[in-house]
Amino acid sequence: MADPQLGRQRQSAPPMTSPPSQWWEIKVVGMPLLDDLLFWRLQEEGCQGTASQVVNQELTVCGYLSLDRVQLPDLEKIAKCLRRDAQSVQQPAPDVSWQLITEEDWAHNWRDYWHPQAVGNRLLIYPAWLEVPEDCERVLIRLNPGVAFGTGAHATTQLCLRALERQIQEQSNALTVADIGCGTGILSIAALRLGADKAYAVDLDPLAVGATQANRDLNGFSSDQLWVTEGSIEQIAQSIQQPVQGFCCNILAHVILSLIPRFADITDDKSWGILSGILDTQRPMILEMLHTHNWRVRHTDHEQDWCSLMIER
Repeated sequence: MADPQLGRQRQSAPPMTSPPSQWWEIKVVGMPLLDDLLFWRLQEEGCQGTASQVVNQELTVCGYLSLDRVQLPDLEKIAKCLRRDAQSVQQPAPDVSWQLITEEDWAHNWRDYWHPQAVGNRLLIYPAWLEVPEDCERVLIRLNPGVAFGTGAHATTQLCLRALERQIQEQSNALTVADIGCGTGILSIAALRLGADKAYAVDLDPLAVGATQANRDLNGFSSDQLWVTEGSIEQIAQSIQQPVQGFCCNILAHVILSLIPRFADITDDKSWGILSGILDTQRPMILEMLHTHNWRVRHTDHEQDWCSLMIER
């Protein structure tokens, strides 16, 4: 839920003099029931990625913020919000701490939290640092998240991947897709692996663009197959010669609201879309905006407190 990259709003703190490869790691320890709520809060506050694990009924969530965007008062504010969020759902306030780490430390930390992940009926998300299995009946997506959001482990991404699997399986004609807020490029790569002919991927975060390019190469796709650039819907609209058949937005609900009026810039009356990053409580406002702009929901899927919407004209 990297747009989530459009959805990752940056802090407005003035830059600090420091190497650009240093990051704040925020560590939150609390009850497992807080997983979705903590994830949402960290993303709302601008974290470029999260990692979580549960050991002995204790949840640990780590989020990452660039040092040149955030100062200590910002971290203290985030900690207060995390504790208040937990108390609002009658859960004990989590322990919140932070430390400075290097980009290399971050990349290493992903390896501690992230393992191969089967998604849906066909897909297998596979860390780049592991050897490719010789006999694998699933469609393999190799991924190195680097310093961009999106390993495929979170409910919002899995909802999108499952919806893509269902939709592309039903598609018989040539298929071009758009990935708005591409993060690591996981949805674009999944679409190509599942049978799409071309993917247009955009993200406001240059780190995400670089991660998508690296993962494109890792999976053996060309720039003609997976086109990626910094930006949003406008850049896709300027680059496509005809409307895309489908698109994905795995971003935060308030950003989806602002994008819905612009979906028509890249689609026609036969196009479909997959929206995720939406909490169940936020679904009514999304439905109202979709209806206003002549989109209808064909299918809704749920996981934990999140939902995805398969939409069409």
